[in-house]
Amino acid sequence: MLGLESSESADRRTCRTDAFDSGLSAQHRIAVLIPALNCGKTIGAVVAGARRHVAEVLVVSDGSTDATVAEAIAAGAPVVTHNRPRGKGAALLTGMRTLAQLGVERVLTMDGDGQHLADEIPVLLDASHAAPAALIIGARRFEELPVAPLKLFGNRFANRWVEIACGQAWPDTQSGFRVYPLRATLALHLRAHHFAFETEVLIRAVRARIPIRSVPVRVYYPPIAERTSHFRSFVDTVRIIFVVLGLIFRVW
Repeated sequence: MLGLESSESADRRTCRTDAFDSGLSAQHRIAVLIPALNCGKTIGAVVAGARRHVAEVLVVSDGSTDATVAEAIAAGAPVVTHNRPRGKGAALLTGMRTLAQLGVERVLTMDGDGQHLADEIPVLLDASHAAPAALIIGARRFEELPVAPLKLFGNRFANRWVEIACGQAWPDTQSGFRVYPLRATLALHLRAHHFAFETEVLIRAVRARIPIRSVPVRVYYPPIAERTSHFRSFVDTVRIIFVVLGLIFRVW
């Protein structure tokens, strides 16, 4: 059993302090980590779905101003909050550091907006159990999704830049549906606090000789007109490019 103790700082605080309880053996201890910004309408179902497959689920609310925290707690997840939005990467790092202190060895990350389907969690877990030291990417099947052309172009563009930086290619480098080997990931000293985090971690992982595996997964995209995203196409794409270039030239 893992205990989550209350903590206070200028940027984060723990909103629920009851213990995690896992039926997993120590060598396979894994937790789900969900970064969330104003996901009050969806986070309860996401937490409930994740808990069907993994007993330990942690939500990091990245400065949410809606019911995200209350809904996550009601669904059974401890919540750590940022007092202001700091970015998806910052939320992931906060969650990873918290879970590492609790003895978790691998972290499955999924978004709080319902895009990542809980029924696909076993696909990632099977791949991770087969290669516990590997970083597992859940690659979205874009050919099956109603994806806006600009978003599809952006994903392929990012894939190409990561391939240039790494010398390796994966079908979906921007997927946030992943399993991370926790200790090795935190040892990378990641710096990107926004959506570039998921690009940075791949490049640094390759250089650190962390194996990377990609497995296809189904995801849910609501109709384009109903979709809400915190990804800002221009700003976040520029951030990703600067991170990649900085890592290519080893100045970042």
